[in-house]
Amino acid sequence: METVSPEEAARLRRTLHERGLRMTPQRQLVLDAVRELEHATPEQICQRVQRVTPTVNITTVYRTLELLEKLNLVRHTHLGHGAPSYSVDEHEHVHLVCHSCGRVDEVPCSLLDGLADRLDQDRGFRLDASHLALSGTCRECVEQENS
Repeated sequence: METVSPEEAARLRRTLHERGLRMTPQRQLVLDAVRELEHATPEQICQRVQRVTPTVNITTVYRTLELLEKLNLVRHTHLGHGAPSYSVDEHEHVHLVCHSCGRVDEVPCSLLDGLADRLDQDRGFRLDASHLALSGTCRECVEQENS
C-alpha cells in the first residue's frame, strides 16, 4: 500500500498528539487505503485494510474516517445514492456523475469559478466546489439516446 511521506506522517502524529490522540496502526492503514484507492466507500476501504489486518471492522473504519475528516486529511463526496466516497484532502475536483451508466468523471474546480463568484456576490455564499458532485448524463449516453 502507498504510505504517507515521513514529513506528512510526522505532521499527522503532531496533530493527533495535540488533540490527545495517537497514530494507531489502524488509523494509518485507513489513511493509506484512502490514498491508494483515491475514491472509495467505507466498505471498499475496510476490504483493503482487512487484507493487511483482518480484525479491523467497518465500525473502526467509519470512526477513523470521521476523525481523519475532522483533521482535514480526507474528505467525502456523495456521488449518488448510497455510501459516500472518500478521498485525500488534496484530491480536489468536481465529480460529474452520469445517471444512465454510473460513470464518474472529474473536472477542475475552476470550471465553477463563475458560479462561485456569482454566489459570493449575490448571496455572500462561499462555494466549496471540491466537495461537489453534479448529476447528469454523460456524452456517450446522450449520443446513445439521440441515435
